[in-house]
Amino acid sequence: MEKEFDVILTGSDGPVEGIAKRLDHSAYDEAYEFISTDETIHLLIAKEHGNWIRVAGTDPYFSGWADELADQIK
Repeated sequence: MEKEFDVILTGSDGPVEGIAKRLDHSAYDEAYEFISTDETIHLLIAKEHGNWIRVAGTDPYFSGWADELADQIK
């Protein structure tokens, strides 16, 4: 798995493009940070007990973004 990769999330006005990075130093088994190309959206997800959860990020956000990002990690 690459440490940094392109991601496209579904936004209300169209696709949200950005970069996701794996975070090596995390309290979780796995954690990834997404930052949109225009830097308006930030999302941090982590794997907890086998499930991906949103840990932090900008508000408002779409609840499906954590799942979309997790799907693109695999």
